[in-house]
Amino acid sequence: VQLQASGGGLVQAGGFLTLSCVVSGVAFSTYGMGWYRQAPDLQRELVAGISSRGITNYVDSVKGRFTISRDNAKKTVYLQMDSLKPEDTAVYYCNRAGPVRWTFWGQGTLVTVSS
Repeated sequence: VQLQASGGGLVQAGGFLTLSCVVSGVAFSTYGMGWYRQAPDLQRELVAGISSRGITNYVDSVKGRFTISRDNAKKTVYLQMDSLKPEDTAVYYCNRAGPVRWTFWGQGTLVTVSS
């Protein structure tokens, strides 16, 4: 599997970004997908997930601000992030949702939110 995340950057608090992750080498449409993030000195956490059928779920800290979506034809999962806060600063990765994840995580994409 190859996971190529992009779309990160530096944004002021209250701003927005849209992340994309292109997945190759697997039958993308059959997998539930998730966006994870890892801030310095913290463990990686799942922030949003979308099932193969499009059912979504979010961690409480991003509910109402982040929206996960997928385009199976493009083998891409997206994360629309609005009303960004400094505490959203992290490296963001995509991978399978759920307890079994691909070993390869890719480089992720860095999101920095300034106050």
